[in-house]
Amino acid sequence: MSVCAFVQARLGSTRLPGKSMAPLGGRPALEWIVERVARAPGVDAVAVLTSDAPGDAPLREFCARCGVTCVAGSELDVLRRFADGVRALRPAAVVRITADCPLVDPAVVGELVALYHDRGDLDHCAVATGAMAPAAGLRRYPDGLDAEVIRASALLLADERATDPFEREHVTPHIWRRPDEFALALLQAPLDWGDERWTVDHPADLRFVQAVFERLGERDDFGVRDVLAVLDDDPALRALNAVEAAAPTRVR
Repeated sequence: MSVCAFVQARLGSTRLPGKSMAPLGGRPALEWIVERVARAPGVDAVAVLTSDAPGDAPLREFCARCGVTCVAGSELDVLRRFADGVRALRPAAVVRITADCPLVDPAVVGELVALYHDRGDLDHCAVATGAMAPAAGLRRYPDGLDAEVIRASALLLADERATDPFEREHVTPHIWRRPDEFALALLQAPLDWGDERWTVDHPADLRFVQAVFERLGERDDFGVRDVLAVLDDDPALRALNAVEAAAPTRVR
């Protein structure tokens, strides 16, 4: 297996418990994410990485019911969970997607995978999004289109070396904090859309994404420009999570 997407999911969010299984267009958010990531060019397989805690049993049951590969591991040491996924499934590279990104764009993920392959020497590349702090000249995709590609050997090395709790919780900081040791790259957007907030972290975010799905109907092939067209047609939708959009920037 060359490239496997790992969808990081849990149900124990303090701000929005159960968001991974929240209903969107009549289906659980996680189902949309798995199907949309599977459509990305260059992604050979998709697996859900969740915890082995009792509270995440519904996620494991969902995967068993839907025939989705599931790797269950440490609840708090997410880096170890990813390393266990690499050891179990043996991909050459991993696409990391979090389950708070139901509007993830398969085409953007495909571009990111292509960047990883075209460069040939990368250990880590990521989509530049609104989750990152604004920087001069950086064209960002909306917050909620986040994705990373990580060389499997770099993930295993990070698991072996990282001791900082922050690095173990957030999976990839041990890599992107060390540009002198790892080859890094960013995929930028055609325009800077970084002020758009499409992630699901608060109840208002969920209401926003549910409204977008209602307007897109049952389509499963939509992308960033389709969502932007919906928002341009109905600008009031952006007000649904405007308070959260003004909050401090999250970790990458």
